[in-house]
Amino acid sequence: MHDVIRLLEARYGATVDELAEECAVTRRTIYRDLEAISDAGYPLVNERQEDGTVIHRFITRFKQIPPITFSLEELMTLYLCRGQLAFLRGTPFQDDLDAIFARIRSSLPPRSVAHLERIAEAGTPKFQGLHDYAAKSDLLKDLRKALLFQYSTDLTYSPAKRPTEIYRFDPYRLLFYDGALYLGGYAHNRNALRLFLVDRIQSVTVLKDRFELPENFTDDQLTGRAFGLVDENLIELKVLFSSEIAHLILERRWHPSQVVDKQADGSVILSLSASGEREILAWLYSYLPHVKVLAPDDLRKKFYASLQQALGDS
Repeated sequence: MHDVIRLLEARYGATVDELAEECAVTRRTIYRDLEAISDAGYPLVNERQEDGTVIHRFITRFKQIPPITFSLEELMTLYLCRGQLAFLRGTPFQDDLDAIFARIRSSLPPRSVAHLERIAEAGTPKFQGLHDYAAKSDLLKDLRKALLFQYSTDLTYSPAKRPTEIYRFDPYRLLFYDGALYLGGYAHNRNALRLFLVDRIQSVTVLKDRFELPENFTDDQLTGRAFGLVDENLIELKVLFSSEIAHLILERRWHPSQVVDKQADGSVILSLSASGEREILAWLYSYLPHVKVLAPDDLRKKFYASLQQALGDS
């Protein structure tokens, strides 16, 4: 993208074919880069020529456009979002955030800078069980490079209770779920999409080979119909939540397939189709004793068997 920006700044405009040739990438990559450049705020326009070709260029003299300014409300929203990213402390992403907010401070009038500390405290996050990624800083730098420039990697992964394995891996996405980072992409060893917990990635070697993201790829392909991240056998779940906690269930959307049936006594029955038995059970246990599994029968038996085992061990 840096090369594309440099080329567009240096000339009146360029076609996708010209950019692809000079940057040594595919036309598809150039289209994605142009979209990303536009989304980043660059005043990119395209013009169709008489011969039918399309020229992409920046608005003339765009460097003289005044810098973007923020209202106090917008700054509060930015700081609120920044506060939710405390798990990135010690990583290159935190360094980037610090640089972004330093630029914001430097662009504000002196009398407005004093408001920043108050704004930063107006939205205060609370975390529990945060993952510490400071020790993974160098690894995350390599992953960031591979994600940005679509480089294949050799990735050493140590799953829980299984032997360490090296994967030839094309990273598609970096996902954040339940306080942890996951790397999603294509594992050549498995000829399939896989999700890896970043905590368990031991090393990453960024290769010179570049990959192309499939045109029909969507984030849903990484998690499928999962209740969380694990896509296994589909479960037709039906659960009764008592009136004491019914409001907690009604206040959130738990899965795209959910159907909520309010009962006369104030309880609710939640039905949904999702996979990931372990994640579903962990979620249900968090609502004890105000939860009753109605279906399916095998999950209901596992739910109560685990409770009996815990009571027996105590």
